[in-house]
Amino acid sequence: MILRVKFTKKGYLKYISHLDLMRLFERGFRRAQIPIKYSEGFNPQPRFSIANPLALGIESEEEYMDINLHERIPIDEFIERMNRELPDDIKIRDAKYIKDKRSISSMIGWSYYSISFEAENIDRKEELKKLLKDWLKGEKIIIKKLRRKKKKIIEREQNIRPFIGNAIVEDCIVNDEASNVRVVVNCMLKAGDKGNLKPTDFINAMDKYLNLGVNYDTIDIKRLSLLIEDEGEILPPM
Repeated sequence: MILRVKFTKKGYLKYISHLDLMRLFERGFRRAQIPIKYSEGFNPQPRFSIANPLALGIESEEEYMDINLHERIPIDEFIERMNRELPDDIKIRDAKYIKDKRSISSMIGWSYYSISFEAENIDRKEELKKLLKDWLKGEKIIIKKLRRKKKKIIEREQNIRPFIGNAIVEDCIVNDEASNVRVVVNCMLKAGDKGNLKPTDFINAMDKYLNLGVNYDTIDIKRLSLLIEDEGEILPPM
């Protein structure tokens, strides 16, 4: 049976790698005595998967994983046991038994982010809202991507407009002393097997096209949710 789990990844633990996160959960399962299934073979591994791993340094309010159990455990008991063993910045928020055989990783289609940064060339919220709206009306937003092929580095152009679902200006706080503003933009970006747009690439493109004067040392990114796309509908995974 599959238990789908929603959890957070915040604070200093936003800097641990995906591999370290997997190890952290493995220890948590053992200590909490969760009846998780293991793979067969010489080196059995617990059967669970985390959807769309975060890049280092990004916080999240909603991450998801599927856990394969060999014995049903009450959801409240599972959450209580696991949260007792997990560090404060990684906590189980919800869980649900599912019948869908598809993996959570294959279902994810979009990520919803809150991105804040300081910008020198914007002083009003309405100004940025209009710039962003006009920018997203276009059919193409071209960025340059570098990839390594054997010993060569190849540059190619990519149209990222289909990978941007929406973007809205949440806030624009003027800092008179520093002569800049703190901007907060919420955006839905493509994620998963059918395409993926990093929030850093989105910010780079927005800065380039709109000439915002972004201070890259001030960027703070938080993933608010992961979403699936089912027959044209955007839905939460559970």
